[in-house]
Formats: sequence, C-alpha cells, structure tokens
Amino acid sequence: MSWIELLKVIFLGIVEGITEWLPVSSTGHMILVDEFVHLNVSDAFLQMFLVVIQLGAILAVVLVFWQKLWPFHRKKTGLSQSFWDRKSDNRMIAGMQEFADHYVYMDKIIMWLKIAVSCLPAMVIGLLFNDLIEEKLNNYLVVAAMLLLYGVLFILIENYNKRRKPSMRSIGEITWKTALLIGVFQVLAVVPGTSRSGATIIGGILLGTSRKLAAEYTFFLAVPVMFGASFLKIINFGLNFTGTEIIYLLTGMAIAFLVSIVSIKFLMGYVRKHDFKVFGWYRIVLGVLILGYFVGKNLIA
Repeated sequence: MSWIELLKVIFLGIVEGITEWLPVSSTGHMILVDEFVHLNVSDAFLQMFLVVIQLGAILAVVLVFWQKLWPFHRKKTGLSQSFWDRKSDNRMIAGMQEFADHYVYMDKIIMWLKIAVSCLPAMVIGLLFNDLIEEKLNNYLVVAAMLLLYGVLFILIENYNKRRKPSMRSIGEITWKTALLIGVFQVLAVVPGTSRSGATIIGGILLGTSRKLAAEYTFFLAVPVMFGASFLKIINFGLNFTGTEIIYLLTGMAIAFLVSIVSIKFLMGYVRKHDFKVFGWYRIVLGVLILGYFVGKNLIA
C-alpha cells in the first residue's frame, strides 16, 4: 500500500463529502479531480470506489437526521386516538395495529412510503439503461453541458421563485403525486453532470416546496437510492477485494462521512437565509473550466 495513494483516497473522500450534497455535481468534480489526482488502481475498482464511498455520505445523513428518519418508539406510548379508523376483526392484524399505535411514528412510515414512490422512476430507468448511460454519456462533454444547463436553470428558477410563496413547508404536506413527480425529476440525474441533489431540489422548488424542504427531502431520498446503487456496484465488482482495496474503500467512506456531516449542516443553514443562485453561477464557471481544459488538451494532443 502506497501512502501517496492513500492521500489521494482521502482527497477523493473530501471531494465526495462536499459535492454529494451541494447541487454542484459530484460527477463533474470527480472527472476533473481524476484528471490530476488519478488513483493507481484498476478501472473496475475505481468505478466501484467512486460510487460506494457514497455510503459514508449516506451514513452522515442518517446520523444528522436520525430523529426525523427512525420511525419506531423505544417505549410504549399512550395515544388519545388510534391512527386506524377501526380495528380489524382479525387478531393478528389487530395486534399489528396496536403495535403501530404505541411503538411506531406513523407519519414517518408514510414519509418512507412517499420516498419509496419517489425512488421508483429512477430505479426503473437505472436498471434498464445504466450500462448504456455509462458507455455513451459518461464523458466530459456531457458533464460540462449539464453543469452549464442546470447552472442557468438554477438562476432562472430562483428569479421566478421570488414571486412565489411555497405551498409545502414540511414533508407531511408533500402529496403522493408530488412525491412521484420529484422522483421523475430525479431521473434527470442519471445523466452525468446533472447532480442528483440539484435535479430533485429544482423539482421540489418548481412543485411548490420551500428551499429547506426541497433540500431535506433530497437528503432523505438519497438514502435508499445510494444504498441501492452501492449494492449493485459491489455485486457487479464481486467480493474479491484485495487488502489494499478494502483499506482504500473504508478510508474513502470514512472521510466522506465526516466531511458530509459538515456539508449537510452548512447547506441546511445556508438555505434558511439564501437562495441557490450562487450554486448556479458556480456550476457555470466549473462547466466552462471543464470544457475549456479538455478541449484545449485534445487540440494540443
């Protein structure tokens, strides 16, 4: 194991932890970083590594939002009114209803069901077209174009949004239809450079959520999406890791976890007082830099 390579892993974990949650495209940053800080591993491991270190970022979401995510009570609680309109005549079902009344936050269960609905469009498209997308769209031209396009959209949408008041400020106010439509917006993120958080935040704002709610729902939606994506990558790669590869992967995840905690708290604090236009301008600058660098490099070559 090389200490230089380990330092590269740490740097990649830092980039992942910052860019995964800000709507600036972690893929765009990884492409640019890989050009200058190339990890000396097999291509197969690198492709898997860049996805699976996201598990560290996801664990940060779970830690920061644990109280809002975990749907079960530790102790039995008394309710003034049952969640159910009527108890079932079936003894087993009635017992489950009783358990839910006293040990389950049903509003959180409903939230998770809405998140599942939001995951469906991306899951279907990802399973059907993942290989095609990676083969045809995973290049600097597409990434730069998406950085520029969504950078402009962020600015235009925020200007449009100034004249509107959000109709949804809490997850409980998100309807099933809105949950599905946010999931449709998430499908846009299968194109590299779009940014999963950027696509869902834009979708949420256009559908009437507050900026804070759009960001929060994006974080929650990432939990099953990234767990699923990481699981598929590990299965495709196989479990034949070398000792060095395990160290690289765990180190990258750990760094992404620590940095993500800071990034998430920063973004939630930022959106309480500011809009997303600064991220739009940042995307435009990054898109121009990526396009200029790779076009110049190809001309020289």
